[in-house]
Amino acid sequence: MLDLGFSSLAGRLRRSEIRELLKVTLHPDTISFAGGLPDPMIFPYQAVEAASARVIKEHGRRALQYSPTEGEPFLKEQLAQFMRRQGDIAKPEDIIVVSSSQQGLDLIGKIFIDPGDPVIVERPTYLGTVQAFRAFGADFCGVDMDDDGVIPEELEETIVRLRQQGRKPKFIYLIPDFQNPSGVTLSMERRRRVLDIASRNDLLIVEDSPYRELRFRGEVLPSLYAMDTEKRVLMMKTLSKMFCPGFRLGWMVGPPEAIDKIIMAKQMTDLCTSAYTSIMTGFLIQDGLLERQIEISKNLYVRKAEVMLRALVEHMPPIDGLSWSKPDGGMFLWVKLPEYMDTMEMLAEAAAAKVVYVVGTGFFADGSGRNEMRLNYSYPSEEKIMQGVERLAEVVRKRVRGGQPQEATQ
Repeated sequence: MLDLGFSSLAGRLRRSEIRELLKVTLHPDTISFAGGLPDPMIFPYQAVEAASARVIKEHGRRALQYSPTEGEPFLKEQLAQFMRRQGDIAKPEDIIVVSSSQQGLDLIGKIFIDPGDPVIVERPTYLGTVQAFRAFGADFCGVDMDDDGVIPEELEETIVRLRQQGRKPKFIYLIPDFQNPSGVTLSMERRRRVLDIASRNDLLIVEDSPYRELRFRGEVLPSLYAMDTEKRVLMMKTLSKMFCPGFRLGWMVGPPEAIDKIIMAKQMTDLCTSAYTSIMTGFLIQDGLLERQIEISKNLYVRKAEVMLRALVEHMPPIDGLSWSKPDGGMFLWVKLPEYMDTMEMLAEAAAAKVVYVVGTGFFADGSGRNEMRLNYSYPSEEKIMQGVERLAEVVRKRVRGGQPQEATQ
């Protein structure tokens, strides 16, 4: 047999559990709570078609050519203006356009992480982040969360423990708003404390912010990037959740030295992001479509979230150890089951019942979270959410062990 001689990095690669689960969702009768997909019924098809024709008519030669690695200037100007309207001040020259935030994670791994480097993440954290940073050999140092986000005392203890070992974390990676997978938002008080901890320990914060604009309840909190006075926050944004994932467009802003290295890393990765898509997106932002689309999404997702929360109350068995988060925005909520239940073992039964979710272990670098799962409410219809939760509840009910069930907590 041919010895292909794969690199050590290739040996660390793992298939995405979410991407594999998406194959199951192709069955027409399966209700999927698995992928982080926007509802395709609200995509602005006609506006995109008109903007696409306008790109060719007005900028055809430029749109079909290579563009600067940093991104199409017109798009960067529109992104900067959009950020200002959201309370995040950035100049166009501060921005690098990337092929959505997953490429951003890969580029961050390339410029910061050597094998064995400690990286601080929330427990749980985004599955795609674990996948991206693991490829570069990151040593994940997880910090627990509660209903107010990452716990500052545990964050500081983790940093102190690493310092005592003679190791400095490369950065702190956080998703402050409607975190994936938990749906939890970092409180205002904790945002201040996290920035203070990072400042005192001279650490970079990577703020992954795909969902911040999708708040449908409560007070809008400033981003860590907006609160930062020391240029130690590197913020990642994407259009995938608030607009269209098919565009594969995102951007990053942060310390100039980091952006410069990211530009160099992107040059050897894909040269540039599509000029055609970039100019088309610039037109759509300029015309106000992005903000209108965000409002449409929020109005829809709040209803779907409420339907899922109501279905969980109505159908889940009232057992001790069962709880779920109540997000104020975003696309996900997080379910914790009794410790004796295993969501990986349950997945085959759930799939047979024509409902799927993402098992918790994928969101923990250490493989824990076996009794937890992530549910997505943005993609399925309200009717399917009710049906799917009822099916899922029956799978859970069959796993309940003896004794009188206790009340579930929400």
